[in-house]
Amino acid sequence: MDLDVFVSAHRAEWDRLDDLLRRRRRLTGAETDELVTLYQRTATHLSLIQSSAPDPQLTGRLSQLVARARSAVTGTRRASWRDVTRFLTHQFPAAVYRARHWWVPTALLSTAVAALLGWWIGTHPEVQATIAAPSELRELTRPGGQYETYYSSHPAASFAAQVWTNNAWAAALCLILGVFLGLPVIWILFQNMLNLGVGFGLMSSAGRLDTFLGLVLPHGLLELTAVFVAAGTGLRLGWTLVDPGPRTRRTALAEEGRAALGMAIGLALVLFLSGAIEGFVTPSGLPTWARITIGVVAELAFLTYVYVLGGRAVRAGDTGDVEAAERSATVPTAA
Repeated sequence: MDLDVFVSAHRAEWDRLDDLLRRRRRLTGAETDELVTLYQRTATHLSLIQSSAPDPQLTGRLSQLVARARSAVTGTRRASWRDVTRFLTHQFPAAVYRARHWWVPTALLSTAVAALLGWWIGTHPEVQATIAAPSELRELTRPGGQYETYYSSHPAASFAAQVWTNNAWAAALCLILGVFLGLPVIWILFQNMLNLGVGFGLMSSAGRLDTFLGLVLPHGLLELTAVFVAAGTGLRLGWTLVDPGPRTRRTALAEEGRAALGMAIGLALVLFLSGAIEGFVTPSGLPTWARITIGVVAELAFLTYVYVLGGRAVRAGDTGDVEAAERSATVPTAA
């Protein structure tokens, strides 16, 4: 494409669109039709320039012009309860369901790594000695020790808020850092599994594995599932850089990135629930079986939500991305 010739041929249309957008008075019917036509043409021009002859200055001007025209044509849209309902019943579960081929293997492999680390630590006293002194290990694992008092060392509400903040931040990091080919996500996952494995190994070596599981399972099932979903999605986002499929790399990253952003909001809600369980149920005086049952029910409810609502939404064509009306206008172009 000869950019100078293209600009000369269409500059008048862009100037006319800019003039219509600047008018303070109400446009006539004919002027409104002209505005819509020029908006569509300029969006096409922008797409052609971006794909064939990208020029930063011209692209910036036309992007701004198209955004203003789109706002004028579609009007200002405010979020409503309908948007919240659609997000919770379609977009979020669809995004999680679509990513299941990434987060389910991530969950299985990570759990295996944590179990292996726990077995290694629990059966090798020399490894335990590198973690802490024998007296410190006894203080950690004894009845009423630090592993048990950790969950009741602060008021339930503040502890739940702290746990939620930390877990939501870890999940967000997995989603955001996935774009770096997923390598930071693997490190974050390993750190989480190492912490779990250390607790598992130390408590099992002290003969108190049942106590450890009774403390971890009520909130840990849902909490770890949310982390695995975030990690799997982050890894998929990183793989999109390597293999975008039939889409252009830019389009694939935009679509998967928007879905990941929505997933971060949804997972924050899931982690809020797991944080509430950790703050109020885990340290409660309920029998161990009751606390674990609450955790299992919460986990099964989330999985049912994902596989039933998410599967239904995906079969209906939802990808977890924002609605088509809210995406940037694009047109097919020939290479």
